[in-house]
Amino acid sequence: MPKKHKKDKFSMTVCGEFFPEVYPAFRSGKWSRGEEDPLVTEMRLFSACMRWAFNRLLEGASRDEIKKLGQELFGINSRYVDDARLKAQAVLDSQKELLELEIEETGNKLSRARKKLSTAMKKLAKAEERGDAPDIVEKLRLAVKGRNNRLASLEKKLAELEIHRENGTIPKVVFGGRKLWEKVCKGRATREEWQASRKNRLYSRGDETKGGNPNMKVSFDGQEFRLAVSISHLSQQTGTDKLGRPKMSRAPRVEGMLWLPEKQRDLVRIWLAMKLPYTIELVRTPEGRYIVHLTFDLGGMKEPDFAKGCLALDTNPDGVVLCNVSALGQPEPWPEGFNIPCPGNLGKYEGEFQVITYPNGFLYIRIPDLAYASSFRRDYLIGVLAKAVVDIAFFLGKPIALEELNFSKDRLDTNKKFNRMASNFPFAKMVEAVCRRAVKEGMPFKLVPARHTSTIGYWKYTKRYAVPVHCTAALVIGRRAMGFKEWVTKELKQLVAQIKQNLTCKVDPYTPREGRGMTRRVRACLRRLEEKLLQHNGLARWQQEAYYSVWHDLKKLALSLR
Repeated sequence: MPKKHKKDKFSMTVCGEFFPEVYPAFRSGKWSRGEEDPLVTEMRLFSACMRWAFNRLLEGASRDEIKKLGQELFGINSRYVDDARLKAQAVLDSQKELLELEIEETGNKLSRARKKLSTAMKKLAKAEERGDAPDIVEKLRLAVKGRNNRLASLEKKLAELEIHRENGTIPKVVFGGRKLWEKVCKGRATREEWQASRKNRLYSRGDETKGGNPNMKVSFDGQEFRLAVSISHLSQQTGTDKLGRPKMSRAPRVEGMLWLPEKQRDLVRIWLAMKLPYTIELVRTPEGRYIVHLTFDLGGMKEPDFAKGCLALDTNPDGVVLCNVSALGQPEPWPEGFNIPCPGNLGKYEGEFQVITYPNGFLYIRIPDLAYASSFRRDYLIGVLAKAVVDIAFFLGKPIALEELNFSKDRLDTNKKFNRMASNFPFAKMVEAVCRRAVKEGMPFKLVPARHTSTIGYWKYTKRYAVPVHCTAALVIGRRAMGFKEWVTKELKQLVAQIKQNLTCKVDPYTPREGRGMTRRVRACLRRLEEKLLQHNGLARWQQEAYYSVWHDLKKLALSLR
């Protein structure tokens, strides 16, 4: 099982555009190609250095070796070489993590493919035994053939991934984009487009000791932002340092105007005035535009204090459910004067932003467009939703409790309905937007596993508070973040016993009972519950929240009683 890395640092990226105005007066006869300008040459040399550094890291080369040799081979300064090495190391680390995830996901797909092949073969055998129509039998044979092909493909893929893990290697990396390379192979894209995507980036990390960023410097002249990019391949060698690396003269710069969004200019001005470090990545588009990604490190998140309770959040495809949880772990009514006004920047139609209030401190912020809007529109609406959630937390003075759902690729298979729902469900973007907004505003939050939250809410709190199951799921998330255990109460035990009695006794001719409506799965579920209900309260918290705990069987029982 791959390890999950806790994200304890957050960053903010501002996207802008660079308009070069002042270029160096000369070109390099050694490094330039044709009529390309010095900035394009610097980006090409940096990208080539990054690919070279990636191969050297695979061979086990040290940082000093890469920095020393990289300056000689590509003509860029030591800091650019080290930044290229960092980018290459990030690619290598991500590929190692993705290898473990890919092995796990492929194994899960393989087990499902075997089950589906077995089911298809049984259907084919029964159809041949019954003597069904030839077209039906032929259709089943094609299904079996397709299942066999998929099984063979997954087995081959899993074997290749296992070999990589045993040898400590990674699958081949295609710089410039594997999808674009596949299009080139199929004749759907030109080779020049793929080559252009391999040499269109320049990256420079920030340095607090040098007032921000030494290679790409952002400034503000009182009216507009300016960006100066060092063209290191045009500098001249003046000697060597103690480690034998070349000392270079001051590099000329490409300068020009930097456009930034209006709503983020104040933050950038404050950041520059405090001389804090910032990271810049310059990307050249196929049209020749220069896109700037300006990244600020926001530091770590605060530890939440649940002395007053928390604001619990349950995520849904069309909005979020909020619960005002008290310090005792119970919902409390919203304070006087509490109101969520409709954001003024919406207004496409009436009902676009809906606030549905329930008693006892529950409410549902619903934005119907989230379920089917385009990606740009969805991102905007998620940002509006995140701002509303953080503003509510500020009004209450309580930290935020969120859930950690898992919609990874291993769950995507041949079920088109689930695939469409899981792919369109903007859960990751919602959680990330709320977390980033909370970090920017200084609001602490906590992420907790979402396992069995809806089931616990359904059995314990839905009838008690007379609210939908999504509201009670939010309550359970808040209680879990605050460290409360979910005990099995006497009322719950009596309810399960009553369900069993109603299923086994002939109370009503239309009620499912033993021998007619009660299936073997339901009987087995009730037998397991007899033992688990007695043991649950004595277990540790992690055992109570485990996958195959009592809540797993209660979920199956709830689904069977629909």
